[in-house]
Amino acid sequence: MLDASRTGILLVNLGTPEAPTFWSVRRYLAEFLGDPLVIDTPRLIWLPILHGIILNVRPWKTAANYRRVWTDRGSPLLANSRDQQAALQALLRDESGGKIPVVLGMRYGKPSLDDALAELRTMQIERLLVLPLYPQFSHTTATTTFKRIDEILHGQESPPEIRRITEYHDHPAFISALTASINEHWQTAGRSEHLLLSFHGLPKRYITNGDPYEEQCEKTAALLADELGLDAKDWTLSYQSRVGREEWLTPYTSATLQTLARRGCRNIDVVCPGFSADCLETLEEIALTNAELYKRAGGDSLIYIPALNVRPDHIRCMAKLLREHAQGWLGQDRPA
Repeated sequence: MLDASRTGILLVNLGTPEAPTFWSVRRYLAEFLGDPLVIDTPRLIWLPILHGIILNVRPWKTAANYRRVWTDRGSPLLANSRDQQAALQALLRDESGGKIPVVLGMRYGKPSLDDALAELRTMQIERLLVLPLYPQFSHTTATTTFKRIDEILHGQESPPEIRRITEYHDHPAFISALTASINEHWQTAGRSEHLLLSFHGLPKRYITNGDPYEEQCEKTAALLADELGLDAKDWTLSYQSRVGREEWLTPYTSATLQTLARRGCRNIDVVCPGFSADCLETLEEIALTNAELYKRAGGDSLIYIPALNVRPDHIRCMAKLLREHAQGWLGQDRPA
């Protein structure tokens, strides 16, 4: 089991606005889109566009989209992330007597990484395990997260020793949890004609410049299809959330759905293996907007298979990742 002495765990996800309103979304987008690792356009060109045009237009639409899926507990991403934090803490408490703190931080918005690390500092931790819940590595997610953590800790007296889990796109426990989730859905709700694996997109230029994200998405998809026993004709990989005129990773999810519908695919299941928790991009973009688009193109039914969220096998996967990256910080090992 994990050695609880002076060890802390920081669970990280991308972030969310605090409310589905123009000003809250605007603050969130300003922080998110202002990050040069997310948008690498030269600052002298990008910042006037961001503050002069985008932040005066886009928050209206984004806030409206958030309102379609907002919950009594706030944004779905925040609610699901807090549930994951609590479930992981409960699992580790069973193994360690509750002495290992699991703290949640968001790269953008609140609870911020600053607040999360300050909370851990009050606990006088000496070792820190960081688990960003981005299965596939990208500089736009993992690198910016670790960079911000380093900035916060820089100059602190006696900062903790840090170990970073950079990705887990092909980890057997992750693939197993995804496989079980889809199989269980098929057993209870039936299986549609086709399975679409939709990942968040990136500008193609980022991949050309060396980001390994596309390769890792393809690896996750291939492993999952193999575990499910699918033939090539049974499934498709696509990329969602494209914005702007620049070429992004293809095929695009929206175009793929329209093509499948027009070819006579009447019903389709969609799963998003790049999202550890359901959020705006899964619940609104896929389950609502793209489902409507699919029907307009001639399809009958798009069924979204939920993210892993707080499935026990997903939480056990997190715990296994933490154990594997805590060599030298471990007590007696236990099976995952």
